[in-house]
Amino acid sequence: MTSTTETATLDELDDAFEATVVAVQSDDGALPPELLRRLVEIGFLPGERVRIVARGVPGGIPLAVRVGTSTFALRRAEARCIRVTFDRPSVTT
Repeated sequence: MTSTTETATLDELDDAFEATVVAVQSDDGALPPELLRRLVEIGFLPGERVRIVARGVPGGIPLAVRVGTSTFALRRAEARCIRVTFDRPSVTT
């Protein structure tokens, strides 16, 4: 059996979904290496579960992102550098 895994950048993730971090990289050079390193240092590591918990108004920026037990506010440029795989919708209570 062959499985395909859909990947996207974190800013493309819908609020109702959890995802798993695959990589932190800037394909277009939007962020300098030290900011990418900072994302890794604060917990955006491959294998970590992430979820967008809120979006700023207006325009949905910044993104409030839950990684592990911490929540961080990310700019869209930062969220675009975090590559994730999609999981099924999470159930919130």
